[in-house]
Amino acid sequence: MKFSLEWLKYFLDTDASAAEVAAALNRIGHEVEGIEDPADKLAGFRVAHVLTAAPHPDADKLQVLTVDTGEGDPLQVVCGAPNARAGMKGVLGLPGAVVPANGMELRKSAIRGVESNGMMCSVRELELGEEHDGIIELPEDAPVGQTFADYHDASPVFDVAITPNRPDCMGVQGIARDLAAAGLGAYKPVEASALEASGPCPVEIRTDDPEGCPAFYGRVIRGVDNTGTSPEWMQRRLIAAGQRVISPLVDATNYLMLAFGRPAHVYDLSKLSGAVVARRAKNGETVEALNEKTYTLDDTMTVIADDNDVHDIAGIMGGEHSGATEATTDVLLEIAYFDPERIGVTGRKLGLASDARTRFERGVDPAFLDDGLAILTNLIMKTCGGEPTEAVRSGTPPTDARTVTFDPDLTERLGGLAVPHDEQRAILTSLDFAVGDDWTVICPPRRHDIEGPADLVEEVVRIHGIDEVESEPLPRRPGVALPTATPLQQAERKLRRAAAARGLNEAITWSFLPTSEAEHFADSAQLWVLDNPISEDMKAMRPSLIPGLLSAAKRNADRGADSTRLFEIGRRYLHGSGGASDEKPTLGVVLAGDKTSRGWHSGKAQSFDAYDAKAEAVALLEAAGAPVANLMVMGEAGEQFHPGQSATLRLGPKNVLARFGALHPKTLKAFDVDGPVMAVEILLDSVPAKKGAGFARAHYAPPALQSLTRDFAFLVPADLAAGDLVKAVRGADKKAIVEARVFDVFEGQGVPEGKKSVAVEVTLQPGEKSFTDAEIKAISDKVVASAAKQGAELRG
Repeated sequence: MKFSLEWLKYFLDTDASAAEVAAALNRIGHEVEGIEDPADKLAGFRVAHVLTAAPHPDADKLQVLTVDTGEGDPLQVVCGAPNARAGMKGVLGLPGAVVPANGMELRKSAIRGVESNGMMCSVRELELGEEHDGIIELPEDAPVGQTFADYHDASPVFDVAITPNRPDCMGVQGIARDLAAAGLGAYKPVEASALEASGPCPVEIRTDDPEGCPAFYGRVIRGVDNTGTSPEWMQRRLIAAGQRVISPLVDATNYLMLAFGRPAHVYDLSKLSGAVVARRAKNGETVEALNEKTYTLDDTMTVIADDNDVHDIAGIMGGEHSGATEATTDVLLEIAYFDPERIGVTGRKLGLASDARTRFERGVDPAFLDDGLAILTNLIMKTCGGEPTEAVRSGTPPTDARTVTFDPDLTERLGGLAVPHDEQRAILTSLDFAVGDDWTVICPPRRHDIEGPADLVEEVVRIHGIDEVESEPLPRRPGVALPTATPLQQAERKLRRAAAARGLNEAITWSFLPTSEAEHFADSAQLWVLDNPISEDMKAMRPSLIPGLLSAAKRNADRGADSTRLFEIGRRYLHGSGGASDEKPTLGVVLAGDKTSRGWHSGKAQSFDAYDAKAEAVALLEAAGAPVANLMVMGEAGEQFHPGQSATLRLGPKNVLARFGALHPKTLKAFDVDGPVMAVEILLDSVPAKKGAGFARAHYAPPALQSLTRDFAFLVPADLAAGDLVKAVRGADKKAIVEARVFDVFEGQGVPEGKKSVAVEVTLQPGEKSFTDAEIKAISDKVVASAAKQGAELRG
């Protein structure tokens, strides 16, 4: 939220500087994201006096002015404004000044052959409003030569992040109240002045949806003039808040919202027919909103309607048809209280955000209806004239105050601050809490965030000063500190290092997915779909890490990346037993694009294949502590994978540790990704924990004797997986054989049809003494016998 220091001082009597205000806001929990000084934008602009104005010799619509800047000789300036004339005072931009509206740097130049030493400026060019029909005209007493920033009294603008639990500070008044409680000045409440009504309201106003709109107030003002502009003070404050100046009527409602945190709406009375009612929408009803978009409504939404049409999506945005225009003379004011939950659901369904929705869905002050209506009426009468009718009140706002029994000693126990009881009482009282002698605290209705004693402790501590909490070291046990990371955290850290060492780049993707993408990786019965998502496009919790990584790979490819190697460690979410959320730790990998770039030594670029995915899966499983020597390679990686280029790694036939391989073309099409793309998903929760794993590493002693290798060439059935043969060979003598690997596979001449030749290198490691020839032969016989069980026979 943005507001100027000048606007803040309307509600707060203080001499504090912008820096002091910012420090106080940060101290009491309102983070200042930035301070912008408009004076910086107005550097190089001065109050100037036009001495003469003569027609341009070569342009009918231009004039040549002689301008006094207060120092040195007068300057010649070419100007095209119709109101430029001798004797007037305006704002001159000197060479070197930058026009705020368009960023143009002014320079001495020739316009149609006549030298011009700057530019006389309009309101719009200096971003002070929307007027641009002529240049700024200043009063006769404006001091010539004074910088315009000083003359205009430009005020610093704060950009403050208001947390969602503090809707009472979504207006400048609420900020001022908090600062006054923190001792930065005296709070100046704005009283709603009495009004003389010209008669009863001619329009019936009622609420037929007491759940969605418990209270609906309004009145008519006749004879308003909406053709002019808002007062300069109002425009200045609205512009400082980042609000566009539109018309006096609309500006008044925006001012009320930004100053007091209370959205309101103005209807052109001539465009309404019959009673104006807050009701439930009918399924299929449509409304064209002020953003010129048409929305289809349903019966869960609250709307404001007359006898013929819907004119307002309640609490979110008004309708285009009934909005005020320059021709408007009679208006109906609406100020209501809407159910926050209903507003939030409606806004998400329609994908419609607005300043009004932000305030209503967080909860506005239900007790500010009468005062808000009176203040808005006075604003409109001061800027547009008119005669107000009596107010109409339909429904009852939920103003029942919450009562909390408070123990002031709780502040020290929970907040770590010993605040005197009298000071606690004074702090709560300054924040409009009513504190009884027995410490029964009555909360103001606008403080929806106060639910119990702990919230009152927070109020006391933040106003007293959280920085007053003394720093104390935590108690520490003597000796060497014990590890604090869990086994899973340690495994994840090790996996991150291992993945990075293998050339993979870590990615962090959303835990939410579009429902269509999530359903591609899990059926709807397994999905967790959120009732209150951050976006309608991000409703489903991810059942797999691959979709997010695929989207990241696509974004990289769209930006010209020819190779993408990504990994992520996170959680996948599925329905657990009893409908509970089941979070599973997972590691995902995506390999897309070129494995190796083209080059003189390698020829064409090479793409990743399923074996690359398997290599990553095995290496990362090993880093995770899985017994990779015992893994079984089996199928059924899932319909998201290519059936002939994918597999699973398992410990036993049922315990799946990982799936890997090429993604199916239909998967790539669904995500609009060009293939081939390889993926790996390691189910970390399925990796068995190491038995007896302790903090210290196991003792390692290198073997005393040198290892030796023996080669075996087997004829095996063509459909036998080489991994199965290697596993059989390695298990022939687990004590002597420490490694076995395939180093050649051949099919063709000399090999019987239906067979293939697989050559395996076996590494033998002697223990306390070297192997004898007889022992080596015995081991070789075991290898041949074990391979024979897989249908292999030793080649001659």
